[in-house]
Amino acid sequence: MIMEDLKYPIGQYKVPEIFSTEILNPYIETIKKFPHNLKSAIQGMNVSQLNTPYRPEGWTVAQVVNHCADSHINALIRLKLALTENTPIIKPYQEALWAELAGGNDTSLQNAFQILEGVHAKLGIVLDSLTEEQWLRGYIHPEKNREVKLNEFAGSYAWHGEHHLAHITELKKKMGWV
Repeated sequence: MIMEDLKYPIGQYKVPEIFSTEILNPYIETIKKFPHNLKSAIQGMNVSQLNTPYRPEGWTVAQVVNHCADSHINALIRLKLALTENTPIIKPYQEALWAELAGGNDTSLQNAFQILEGVHAKLGIVLDSLTEEQWLRGYIHPEKNREVKLNEFAGSYAWHGEHHLAHITELKKKMGWV
């Protein structure tokens, strides 16, 4: 497997040209199920396995899980900002540096899963409630230098979860831990 496949095992997110409920509903379901699917993926892994990078020079499994908690907290905030302000400019964060902070490689993962379960429950409630007009609200992402609509947001975060889930499941296959 080449390095790009290890970094993006499910490929990079592609924004659909047109959004519909047939596209958005599976995104919402993927977001709702992510904490359960992630917890299932790491079930039975020992501390040594949790401290294994998913690729050379990549994050450990524990860092991936903790990163998802950090990232998805930001997702909930971005969603609520877009729904309550007029095209706000969101604040990006240095995710690689956050992964190096205390707790970024915590292998107990209890705190990360408490965050993920609560955040994803709230994301599901809000996303299920959106009207057609609300799906077209958005925020400015300075790193992308453009507006991100909430329909794209939903697809991006559904992809994000599946992307990191694949890092773990592909590592487990490669290492024979399944």
